[in-house]
This record gives sequence, C-alpha cells and structure tokens, in this order.
Amino acid sequence: MRHRGSLTRRRVIAATLLVAPLLASAALLAQVPPRDPGRWESDVAGFEAQDRRTPPPKGGIVFVGASSIVRWNLAEFFPDLPVVNRGFGGSEMADTAHFAARTVLPYEPRIVVLYPGENDIARGVAPETVAAGFERLVATVHGALPKTRILVIGLKPTPARWRFNPQMLETNRRLREIAARHDGLTYISVEKAMLGPDKLPRPDLFIEDGQHMTRAGYEIWTDIVRPHLR
Repeated sequence: MRHRGSLTRRRVIAATLLVAPLLASAALLAQVPPRDPGRWESDVAGFEAQDRRTPPPKGGIVFVGASSIVRWNLAEFFPDLPVVNRGFGGSEMADTAHFAARTVLPYEPRIVVLYPGENDIARGVAPETVAAGFERLVATVHGALPKTRILVIGLKPTPARWRFNPQMLETNRRLREIAARHDGLTYISVEKAMLGPDKLPRPDLFIEDGQHMTRAGYEIWTDIVRPHLR
C-alpha cells in the first residue's frame, strides 16, 4: 500500500508540474491590493510575551519570514548557534518589513536570515513590490543596526507553485541586485540544489502539499546557509 501511495503521489506531482505552467492567467500580471499587516498582531504580541518570560540573548541570529521559516527547527539544525525564530504564519514580505521593529530590532542581532515573498507571488503581488518590501526591511534594520548582516534566501521552486516560477525567478533577480548594491547584504540561492536532473522540483524535498519542505529540504537549506552564519 505504501508503494502504491508513493507512486500515486509521484504521478500527481508530475501531472501538476506539466499542467501548471499553462494555468498562469493574465490576472496574475495585475497588481493586487496590499493586505493589512494587523492580521498578524496576535502572533507578534505572542513573541513579545514570550520574550518577557524568557528574554533571548542579544547579538544572535534572527530568522524571519513565513511558514518556511516557522517550520525550520532551528534548535535542531543549528544547536551550536544563538538562533531565534521570528517567522509567522502565511505572512508576506510587507508584513515582515512592517513588524521588523518588533521582531528583529529588540534582539540586536549580528545576523538576520530572511525568506521573503513566496506567498506574495502566489497571491499575485508583483516581483517589484516584493523587492520594495525587502528594501524597507533593510532600511529599518540598518537604520537602527548598521553593522547587522542580512542574508536573504532566494525563493525556492516548489511543485505546488511551479506555475509561478517565472515570477519567482524575477523576484530572485531583483533581490540579488539589491543585495549586490548594499554592504552587509548577502543573497543566497537554493534553487539549483532543489531541482532534479529534469530541472523540476525534487518531490522528495516536499510534504504532501507540494509546498512545505520535508526534513531533506531543510537539510539542504541548512547546508547552504550555515557557512554564512560565521
């Protein structure tokens, strides 16, 4: 039964990857309205309450972003480093930038690791808007902490969102260019490591939803990111 289930899953993923590029519509090209960052207020307030009970050390490494960050078990993958996870929900780049003063600055980190924009692109937000949000976050962090290094992880290729890959790649191009123009910014690519010989996302790196990563996916991310955390 396990073999049949695995085979069925592979067939579904393969079919999705073949059909998905054909499903991108003209509506995706139109800019969508921004969402209210206030919908994440309870999450951020929860971080603050947690910090009052157990203040994390300052001068460490803060990870921010949406569910790809939330699901990253930092204590397990980086047991030797002072890491703090401040990712929340299905947030977008604008949300991360909006709350940076509360989810980044209080910790006075030496490094910020950011995964931005995947939810944005899937909702129809333009790559240039994601890039503008990234620049706002950089301005907030470096305005208060000019020596803090910011690492931005490029958007990952996924089976579930493969139809958005052109927009993902354009977003990555813009993020890479911004990083190249500023001291203290580093762009980190995970794209090639997550593609198979067929140049499609490796199914083994994703759980059943084809979007969130398995342990194998996080092992790849950890191997790529760790050298930058020195």
